[in-house]
Amino acid sequence: MELSLAHPAIKAFMCGSFSGTCSTLLFQPLDLIKTRLQTLQCGMKPGSNRVGMVTVLLSVVRTEKLLGLWKGVSPSFARTIPGVGLYFSTYYSLKQHFFQDRTPMAFEAALLGGGARTVAGILMLPVTVIKTRFECGKYSYVSVTGALRSVCRTEGPAALFSGLMATLLRDVPFSGIYVMFYSQTKASLPKEISTSPSAPLANFSCGILAGIVASLITQPADVVKTQVQVTPQLRTAEAVRYIYLEHGLQGFFRGAVPRALRRTMMAAMAWTVYEQMMARVGLKS
Repeated sequence: MELSLAHPAIKAFMCGSFSGTCSTLLFQPLDLIKTRLQTLQCGMKPGSNRVGMVTVLLSVVRTEKLLGLWKGVSPSFARTIPGVGLYFSTYYSLKQHFFQDRTPMAFEAALLGGGARTVAGILMLPVTVIKTRFECGKYSYVSVTGALRSVCRTEGPAALFSGLMATLLRDVPFSGIYVMFYSQTKASLPKEISTSPSAPLANFSCGILAGIVASLITQPADVVKTQVQVTPQLRTAEAVRYIYLEHGLQGFFRGAVPRALRRTMMAAMAWTVYEQMMARVGLKS
């Protein structure tokens, strides 16, 4: 079936999946470094010397070669390609249903983004768990399907939904805050910019600003989510208590720089590519 003949929600899904593929391939190394930084924290004693981004980067390249920076890219693709597609198709469908005749206000835009992320986050959580374990370096999984089978066999299917609360507490506010800031900053652009050939660059800049704000606000939930998924016996509340007692408030911002870089660049690129592709297939994003 040609894309031009497809249902609008399917067009949104395809555009979102393509944008997610591009951004995942480019920024996977930042996600791996962020996960390694957060899992290294588990074994560190209070007062130990901090391990930084550059140290982790050099360690991965030295021990796992350059391609080691893309470890976990297969589960990232397995999560991101359908996950971003689901996100954008849900976002488009909700927007068309509730706001077909007007532009959503700031709070409504936040609800749109959060609602779309809730659907995608719950459906894709099992692959998110596997992706986190691939990246942390503590598990010797060979493939995504093999990892899924292994977890179900040794830990039970419930382990594939470990960190659900922390994941939603991270992803839903991130998406809501991102869409709110992105839509508002984009709407404030002068009309001559938004209709000029430089519009994609202007939109990308709006995405960068929105991504930085959303990443920093939701960083603590990301740290908790990583700990719960890497150590399944920990519940969310126990992980929060452990991080605070062992590392204080700064422990909740471990890996903030690589995550902010990756999430900001990924989201900005995904939205820019998505909107350009939607325009090409004749749909308003």
